Amino acid sequence: MAATKQQTRYRVEGIDCAGCASKIDTAVRRMPGVQDINVSVSAGTLTVTHTPESNLGAIERKVTGLGYAVAPLTSKSGTPASDQSADNHADGRRNHDETVAGLHDNDDAPASELWWDSAKGRLAIASGVALAVAFAIDYAWPATGPWAFIAAMLLGLAPIARRAAMAAAAGIPFTIEMLMTVAAAGAVIIGAGEEAATVVFLFLIGELLEGVAAGKARSSIQALTVLVPKTAFVEKGGQTREVPAESLAVGAIILVRPGDRIPADGEITQGGSAIDESPVSGESVPVRKDVGDTVFAGTINGDGVLRVKVTATAADNTIARVIKLVEEAQENKAPTERFIDRFSRWYMPGVVAVAALVAATPPLLLGGDWNEWIYKGLALLLIGCPCALVISVPAAIAASLSAGARRGLLMKGGAVLEGLATINAVALDKTGTLTLGKPQVTDVVAVGASERDILSLAAALEIGSSHPLALAILQRAKAGNIPVPPAAEAKAIGGKGVIGHVGGKNLFLGSPVAAGEINLLPADQAARIVALNDEGKSVAVLLVDNTLAGFIAMRDEPRPDAFAGLKALTNAGIRTVMLTGDNKRTAAAIGKQLGIEVRAELLPEDKQRILGELKGQGLRVAKVGDGINDAPALAAADVGIAMGGGTDVALETADAAVLHGRVGDVAAMIRLSQATMANIKQNVTIALGLKAVFLLTTIAGITGLWPAILADTGATVLVTANAMRLLRWKSSW
Repeated sequence: MAATKQQTRYRVEGIDCAGCASKIDTAVRRMPGVQDINVSVSAGTLTVTHTPESNLGAIERKVTGLGYAVAPLTSKSGTPASDQSADNHADGRRNHDETVAGLHDNDDAPASELWWDSAKGRLAIASGVALAVAFAIDYAWPATGPWAFIAAMLLGLAPIARRAAMAAAAGIPFTIEMLMTVAAAGAVIIGAGEEAATVVFLFLIGELLEGVAAGKARSSIQALTVLVPKTAFVEKGGQTREVPAESLAVGAIILVRPGDRIPADGEITQGGSAIDESPVSGESVPVRKDVGDTVFAGTINGDGVLRVKVTATAADNTIARVIKLVEEAQENKAPTERFIDRFSRWYMPGVVAVAALVAATPPLLLGGDWNEWIYKGLALLLIGCPCALVISVPAAIAASLSAGARRGLLMKGGAVLEGLATINAVALDKTGTLTLGKPQVTDVVAVGASERDILSLAAALEIGSSHPLALAILQRAKAGNIPVPPAAEAKAIGGKGVIGHVGGKNLFLGSPVAAGEINLLPADQAARIVALNDEGKSVAVLLVDNTLAGFIAMRDEPRPDAFAGLKALTNAGIRTVMLTGDNKRTAAAIGKQLGIEVRAELLPEDKQRILGELKGQGLRVAKVGDGINDAPALAAADVGIAMGGGTDVALETADAAVLHGRVGDVAAMIRLSQATMANIKQNVTIALGLKAVFLLTTIAGITGLWPAILADTGATVLVTANAMRLLRWKSSW
């Protein structure tokens, strides 16, 4: 019989990257009674599977000792969130229950915290102030300056050194914290206290920015929850009752009023309406839904009263699946390890070992002079001081991020830069990414009236409407300075169009099908409408006193730079593909115009699946999008890129963002990342190359302690200057 298991979940603050998760995983997994653990970077949680005899207090102290704040998650009853028998509870059910709770309340979510109020923020500020004071003291009293820099360094280094010691005690001796501790201590020993204090301060700033980005990403995912209403109107036994949306059962009949968000996935049993599905599909124009059609939780009912039969519980609805897909994609992503952390696994032990051998071997085996060889060994330790190496990578990354930010290219750290440099396929959303994101009038076809009169009368009927097509007509009339007369008795006819009176004339503006029911359209004009539809355009027909006056065609047009931007990607050898929730006809028309491969009528999980197929072909894939429906695919891609003006969820879930909304900036971002990786390789070569040269000259007796110090300081200056060249980077697309 299998041993009884328990699961306990914790909220952990300060998990900002895969490295943090790895440290917690390694430390906790070795503790007595722990059978399995899962650390979620995206959710900021730790789930421990353990025996009943496990000491949970010791687990909490272990995580706290690594530098993270930890607290058990509690259920709504106030009891710890622990499964007393994990063998008897399905993991899927538990995950569903947690998703339901997340959709309707945030009791377990950490409170939003301003960066300067966080522990990392306060430490970075204190270190910065201490560094500034040290510079002032050094200027006023040079003899006291070194001690001031040492004090400033110790203020920031103390918690870093403590975390390094705790990690070493947990069996993880070579961490970025240990590397920073050794680098700073070595700098002080060789008299470079100013450098030590500065490096510690920059490291703290990097940690702070990493924490802020991770916190915003978590908050943005939780922002999805507001799309689902907390209550629903259930009809039963001839009565309507308001109940919590999370309590809705499959088969229940709910009433959805005009303008309300739909509280559950379901099937329309009565009524019809235009549904805004942009939160789910990215479709820019509301979709007409009637009896028998499927509707999704979080979408917005338009102009009709609906009765909907629930087909999925709150844990399984569309928004819940989107949240789950985002978190899973982030957890399954294979992030690039920090270069310095990876390199330090053998670099630091190697330096110490070589120095010890140089100091001891010649005197012991060859009768060499102890003072001479100890001196050489100390010189080798100074040569091995990793200050130049530590700063070589972050200096290039900082310069690159700054250069990109000034051009509206935002990237969330060095791992993103490295990932972008290897991209050879880019998948782009249509609506709001390749297109402007809102319909525009493209054609005004006059039949029984002038183009100006058609726009004037159509705008008169649409005044006050918030429908995207209505706004396009009003915008076109405004741009053409066309007068808009008042309309009397204007009202919408569900699923058909708008009617009203202007100047004693009866007007109708609506779909070609509805117009044909009033007065059969001439064959030639019907053919023109079909041709416009084939170009992906929506057509509104205007009838005046039941006679065809003309029609207006509208479409979400490509961004002005879309074609050139895609061509820049193609010229760079990068495959491009459009992933969209729009209908195939519209997508094909846009794709033909832009010369891009098209995949249409996709839900969020479809986009994620296609990305998996591309990655399965050996491609490194970037996903570009701007909507909530893009969030899972953005997280699943090797690199997710959000377009400016997109939703907060897209911007925060993505690894990078193009603020100016130019498609060509995606190609520019990839070029910048490639330039950055080349710069990093140069910096590492300089840092290690100088050390190698001085290692040989020291052993040969040509150089000693002072040249060794100059080797490290000189390397630091060279790699910094080389990295600063990236500040002058310019896009050439």
